[in-house]
Amino acid sequence: MNILKHLIIIFLFLNQGFVFCQVEKSKSYSDNPTKLVQYVTDETGTLTSSEINSLSQKLQAFDKKTSTQIVVYMISSLEGESLEDVSNQIAEKNKIGKKGKDNGVLLFISKSDRKIRIEVGYGLEGSLTDAVSSQIIRKEIAPSFRSNNFYEGINKGTDAIISVTKGEYTVDKKSQKDINGISCLGIPIFILLIFGIIFFSIFMSIIRRIFGFGRNIYSKGNRWSNWGGGGFFGGGGSSSGSGFSGFSGGGGSFGGGGASGGW
Repeated sequence: MNILKHLIIIFLFLNQGFVFCQVEKSKSYSDNPTKLVQYVTDETGTLTSSEINSLSQKLQAFDKKTSTQIVVYMISSLEGESLEDVSNQIAEKNKIGKKGKDNGVLLFISKSDRKIRIEVGYGLEGSLTDAVSSQIIRKEIAPSFRSNNFYEGINKGTDAIISVTKGEYTVDKKSQKDINGISCLGIPIFILLIFGIIFFSIFMSIIRRIFGFGRNIYSKGNRWSNWGGGGFFGGGGSSSGSGFSGFSGGGGSFGGGGASGGW
């Protein structure tokens, strides 16, 4: 009888442990976001190794050339969690993008939930707007996903994101209005920016004349060295390792910009 009682206690203990593990697993993405070490991570086994390598090679080359980091992460299921919360937590933990420039993008896919999220760093929110991100999901990614061609959709999506950051992506008239039609007191934002740049240049010129500040910033051989790391405009992305699949975040920050969609 005592043996039976002990067996029942052991069974209940193991059962509670199993339930606890299941709960922990369901919380893993938000409470303990995945540490990404590659530009493309597929936990579903959907992409072939050659497809992953091809995408990774493209994204690492773009990172090295521009310091803009685009990372792809595909999981099986959100286990009931919020797409936006999980995506933002993963992007923040991995610090995608360069510190100070915040030029990171996470293309996050939950396959069984049929959900897609483009998470955009602070520094890219002016070009890769919510409206443009939504268009990329609807026009470039979702149609291929509906045909179960996930590589094609991801490839087109990342190409579109790259084009947007380079100012080469064609957007719908509505999305273009979102980008160019923003105004302040009826004045288009780009006019305000032009006057702002002119005012700032005049202000800095006066400051330099009065205090002699910044004379060495443009000197030959210095090339913006006061800004640190490989130059403000230079390549020198944050990728780690010599292999093209290695990824390491550069300190980028996110504030919830981007868009979600499905297929």
